[in-house]
Amino acid sequence: METTHKIIFKNSKDITEVLPASVNLIVTSPPYPMIEIWDSLFSSFNHRIGEALKDEDGMRAYDLMHRELDKVWDEIDKILAPSGIVCINIGDATRKIGDSFQVYPNHSHIISYFKDKGYDMLPLIIWRKETNKPAKFMGSGMLPPNAYVTLEHEYLLIFRKGGKRKFTKDEIKKRRESAYFWEERNEWFSDIWTGLKGAPQKLDHVKRRAAAYPLRLAYRLINMYSIQGDTIMDPFLGTGTTTVAAMCASRNSIGYEINPKFKPIIESKIKGVRKISKKLIMERLEKHANFAQGKTLKYKSKHYDFNVMTKQEKDILFQTIKKIEKIDENEFKVTYKPF
Repeated sequence: METTHKIIFKNSKDITEVLPASVNLIVTSPPYPMIEIWDSLFSSFNHRIGEALKDEDGMRAYDLMHRELDKVWDEIDKILAPSGIVCINIGDATRKIGDSFQVYPNHSHIISYFKDKGYDMLPLIIWRKETNKPAKFMGSGMLPPNAYVTLEHEYLLIFRKGGKRKFTKDEIKKRRESAYFWEERNEWFSDIWTGLKGAPQKLDHVKRRAAAYPLRLAYRLINMYSIQGDTIMDPFLGTGTTTVAAMCASRNSIGYEINPKFKPIIESKIKGVRKISKKLIMERLEKHANFAQGKTLKYKSKHYDFNVMTKQEKDILFQTIKKIEKIDENEFKVTYKPF
């Protein structure tokens, strides 16, 4: 099988290169409103944001920042297929502006947007992030009542455009081959995720930081909410994590990134995809072997020399990357073979 991967360097508030209703899954992490490192980016979109911050009006800045993100959500609504799914990694922000300290609930604004659009909200996931801070308390320390809790988690918000997806005859076969192991389902579909750490980003020559989540987080979401051959999109591509995860999961992908300086970073990652893909597959197979050890599993895998817990797992077939070709300036073709 083959997949294609396009990277488009422009603002995703104007998506004209993607056909309507052609994307099956969105996996993304946007700039977080009211996180200070993103102030200049948001202000470049709307000068009123900078004015609100200068006036120490935090809630006005927060609302204006989300209006900019809403323009991107409007665009992805156009290109998302019926029953398509949107996965958004977002964190809330705590900030003191002037004399006022408060939390800015980014996740709740995005939930309101998609609910108003008529999307079904699926159960969200709390991504519990590891912290190395020696002192977690903030505010007045040990003296009540002016201390406040620290935020050590982010959200994975999950929305579906309409009801459950219906599959064609060819898609049914791919769906069965795209199944995950029983024990993976039990871990992945928990509402609290731990142990997923992002790799440090080397972005010395890029003025702004990337909203980077771990590769395994994107890879997991793609395997949970799409089938092999589907099209995955990230309107805030950054360093290309979603593209790499889609390649590893034998899905097509489209990524939008406003900053062309990320191009060499993305291409460098793509060069290493074959090795990463094989490693991820081997990890999954080894974990299943460890799970199965000493257990009597009822069903025999069709493609591998092991048993599985359920009938739905019998057709699992991993695709490993055979070749990656650059077919255009910002487009790649990946050829696979069964692993």
